[in-house]
Amino acid sequence: MGNYPSKLLSNAVEQFSTLPGIGRRTALRLVLHLLKKEKEDVNLFGQSFIDLRNNITYCQSCHNISDTPTCDICSNSNRDSSIICVVEDVRDVMAIENTQLFKGKYHVLGGIISPMDGIGPNDLNIDSLIANVNKGEIKEVIMALSATMEGDTTNFYIYKKLKSFDVNLSTIARGVAIGDELEYADEITLGRSIQNRIPFEQTFSS
Repeated sequence: MGNYPSKLLSNAVEQFSTLPGIGRRTALRLVLHLLKKEKEDVNLFGQSFIDLRNNITYCQSCHNISDTPTCDICSNSNRDSSIICVVEDVRDVMAIENTQLFKGKYHVLGGIISPMDGIGPNDLNIDSLIANVNKGEIKEVIMALSATMEGDTTNFYIYKKLKSFDVNLSTIARGVAIGDELEYADEITLGRSIQNRIPFEQTFSS
């Protein structure tokens, strides 16, 4: 598709089409939809992304996306600080929170080890996890990464780094199918997989 009647239209379509899963036809449909809306509504739409990119921050404790230096979960005194659930990104935090069954806190890695994508341990928030465990206040670390080869590789790397500490290392039960990502698991399955978590060492024989 080319031959747009306006360079402004072409530029807008080009920007939308850079988003994952958005082809040029879908991008054109979205742009034409925005053109039908009031200018004020479109301005609010655009400003929300500008504000997001310019003002978003990350929790200094767990690395979750936040509006403040410490996120609402970490600052909640009713959460159990002795249990840390290690996840890949904010989507997994949201998925687990939707189950309303986990009352501990989180540690967001910011990705998983993936040599094919050039992502190694040093690219993730692993050192800060080790430092937190080293303080001696954490009793259990739950590794809740996706049941993929990359997720399992990351789980094992973290296990090797933490196994010498006086902390229980567990992983979510395989109620979430192999190859699934946490954000796509239904809330009941995900909730049960966290409640029925198993010691990480038991996964070696499975």
